Amino acid sequence: MSGNRQTEIFKTKASRPDFSLEQAVDGVVCGVDEVGRGPLAGPVVAAAVILDPDNIPDGLNDSKKLSAKKREQLYEQITASSCFAFGEASVEEIDQLNILRASLLAMQRAVNALPKKPDHALVDGNQMPDLICPASCVIKGDARSLSIAAASIIAKVKRDFFMKNLAEIHPEYGWERNAGYGTRQHMEALELVGACPFHRKSFAPIRDLMTQES
Repeated sequence: MSGNRQTEIFKTKASRPDFSLEQAVDGVVCGVDEVGRGPLAGPVVAAAVILDPDNIPDGLNDSKKLSAKKREQLYEQITASSCFAFGEASVEEIDQLNILRASLLAMQRAVNALPKKPDHALVDGNQMPDLICPASCVIKGDARSLSIAAASIIAKVKRDFFMKNLAEIHPEYGWERNAGYGTRQHMEALELVGACPFHRKSFAPIRDLMTQES
């Protein structure tokens, strides 16, 4: 969209994320992050979060540095105290567009779904989705920005919950434990029973398996 402006903010040393990037921008700022680029199955899920500066949950950090229990606790706190929205791109869209473009689409959808339009978005990574507001790419943003960290946490919890539900339909793949990543159990199950409609057919292990079966 025509209002989109990109400014890359490169990584600096920081022990934990803080609110300095948000405070450096005028107006309402949202953090944006996605999860699920690497798995062999399931959607990619993004979140956009506008934190309340006067009510920021304690303990926000890169979701990968937190335990599942801590992420779930913070999910409840973030969604209770912040303006937030989710976006996703389906397995079909991942296969049609490629995983990068699908990830950017999920982030775009998350920002578009926010109840309040942001004046600026801080986007994790070095690729910019097409957004409704000016935005900045923040390298390793979930370790630098509290808003991006919050987005990474709720996106991770949301996607993990979705994969646990899918695991009830397809228990053989162990998705309740591996979230669709190519673990040993997942790969062994693929060899035994093949792929299902929730697998990403454009990803090499699935594509190669389907080629062997045809």
